[in-house]
Amino acid sequence: MSQQKIKVLQFICSTGFYGAERWILALAKNLPKDSVPCDLVVTLEDNSKELELVKEYKKQDVGQVFEVPMRHKFDFSVVNKLAKLIKDNGYDVIHSHGYKSDVLGVLAAKKAGIRSVVTPHGFENAEDLKLRLFIWAGNKMMKYANVVVPLSKALCEDVKGFGVKDTKIEYVQNGVDLSEVEEQKVKDNKLISVGDAKRIGFVGQMISRKNIIDILDVFEKLAEKHPNITLSLLGDGESRAELEEHTKSLNHKNRIAFMGYRDDRLELLQSFDLFVMTSTLEGIPRCLMEATAMGIPVAAYNIAGVDQLIEHEKTGLLAPFGEKDTLATYWEELLFDEDKAKKLSDNACEFVNENYAGKRMATEYIEVFKQLLNGKYD
Repeated sequence: MSQQKIKVLQFICSTGFYGAERWILALAKNLPKDSVPCDLVVTLEDNSKELELVKEYKKQDVGQVFEVPMRHKFDFSVVNKLAKLIKDNGYDVIHSHGYKSDVLGVLAAKKAGIRSVVTPHGFENAEDLKLRLFIWAGNKMMKYANVVVPLSKALCEDVKGFGVKDTKIEYVQNGVDLSEVEEQKVKDNKLISVGDAKRIGFVGQMISRKNIIDILDVFEKLAEKHPNITLSLLGDGESRAELEEHTKSLNHKNRIAFMGYRDDRLELLQSFDLFVMTSTLEGIPRCLMEATAMGIPVAAYNIAGVDQLIEHEKTGLLAPFGEKDTLATYWEELLFDEDKAKKLSDNACEFVNENYAGKRMATEYIEVFKQLLNGKYD
């Protein structure tokens, strides 16, 4: 089996170019093309433009890319299209990411007679009833996959609650391709703050579980005391309009920038004096890995997933969930105690580079794929 070529098809119903999409790219780039070729299939909904993930996959010549049109958000005809694609191209494994992708991907694998891998990146609290039903279906579908490989130890425990047997759960520690971060670190960056100016920043999807409202509340509190701090929010998502509307009511709204998706994301990240998160749920956030690898100090809520990257008072500062006053104190500490901020950020940078490299993750996934085809998880 060690000499056998394993053809893998990555599958995601993408909505942007966020953690899951970048994770797929990092894994695929680090898999050896000769023995584990890794192609990509994405769904396209009405009026969809070419996705950023598709552009990057093609640009970096990672593998073949396929786009499957959807007539609407929950189009089950995609199952037959995927099954045909699998058979026509001789894939051995389909690897899905996200609720919708898991439902469609696992069903397509069954229909095509191949093995399926599901990787949960985190779980969402949605308000829309149809989306909640799809999330429920996606969670339930995991137990019908051949193997489930969560991004964090906490997520391993979560998936057991959806009926996934211990024998079908494999933990591979998350990893990212940090080469882009390293390239950015040696460049001149005119965006970096000078003098008393301090830029606080967040990068990620604007969805409910990111709880960005708490970032806005903490910033409003500190902005009263510190006239030279600003807040930059990079990313997009279904909560953005609501958050922008809330910001209009804040006294210091003119110092808050909603920047959307940006091609110069890493340049902007490098310009942050502090990276912040207030999520309610996470896998192991890629944006947090990139921030620590870039050497940006971090203050966040102490939740599962985040705590695998940040150790309080060693690699960053973590406040108990919901304690905004405590978090505000930590923001101030890292913004204005430069020696402490540098010590913690240096420790965090060293930790993420030692433990979360994309190449190490890819090596462990190759072993999962081999064992999968050898029948270990049957």
